Amino acid sequence: MRLRALPAVLALMLSATFAYAAARVEKLAGNLYAYVSDNDHSSNSTFLVGRDSILVVDTGLNAAEGQKLLAEIRKISPLPIAFIVNTHYHPDHQGGNGVVGPHAVVISSPFTRERTLQLIEQQQKQQQQPSPAPAAAAPPRPSFMAAKETVGQKLTIYMDGDPVEIIAAGPAHTMGDVYVYFPAQQTIATGDLFMNNSCPAMDQGDAANWVHALDLMAGLKVEHFVPGHFDVATQAGFLQFRDYLADLDGQVEKLFRAGVSAEDIAGHLEMSRYQSFRQFPQFHATFADNAATIYRQLKQRQ
Repeated sequence: MRLRALPAVLALMLSATFAYAAARVEKLAGNLYAYVSDNDHSSNSTFLVGRDSILVVDTGLNAAEGQKLLAEIRKISPLPIAFIVNTHYHPDHQGGNGVVGPHAVVISSPFTRERTLQLIEQQQKQQQQPSPAPAAAAPPRPSFMAAKETVGQKLTIYMDGDPVEIIAAGPAHTMGDVYVYFPAQQTIATGDLFMNNSCPAMDQGDAANWVHALDLMAGLKVEHFVPGHFDVATQAGFLQFRDYLADLDGQVEKLFRAGVSAEDIAGHLEMSRYQSFRQFPQFHATFADNAATIYRQLKQRQ
């Protein structure tokens, strides 16, 4: 989800109606699993089961989604959740933290931690305000937990001797994303840095650096890419998304340098190569939305 302002996002998050059904768990390699959410409003997750504990990447939108994820984890292992990695600050990726791993060490970027603390403060203020709706009708609330550790460049955690590399991408989808590389399992949990066959939502990040981060990921030995939403992908799907973002960034920059206005940018785009991409206007995740965001980023650099 795209976040224009924290209060507006929190209101959307608490007022939306969501469909809850069975999600899907895919075994990727060894004891590494992908949890593919059935709810477009909530993120995918990745979890690695060790001998003594479990590491989870992203936990979903709220307490209800966190419970769904935890139930699937418990079908595989009763071990405690020792680590939670949040790829970025958007509520759909960390709203289940307190349910999935109330005693876990949460890890994120410094930017994500700062924004999460703001979300917690705003949620507390909203909880103190009287609600016109009956308590039974209130939607499930997120269960935030701010990071206890942050990643400046790279942090490696060892699970039974296998490294788990938490890598800071810098400003990309947001102003502080991380992705998680499992070298032994040849898997990356990308967060919203990658959407399988879909346009991404864009926050106040940096599209050019985003492409650079995707190039770094493409250079790793990977068989499975777990996106922030939708199905797990192979390298072919990942590279298609990388090409989309790089192509769009290049087109918008060329049009910007030529003096085309922000209002006219969308009409000049050539996106026929990406006609299969899903677009989600309700999440500001369309070709036009992406182009407008890149245009604003170029404007801000002037």
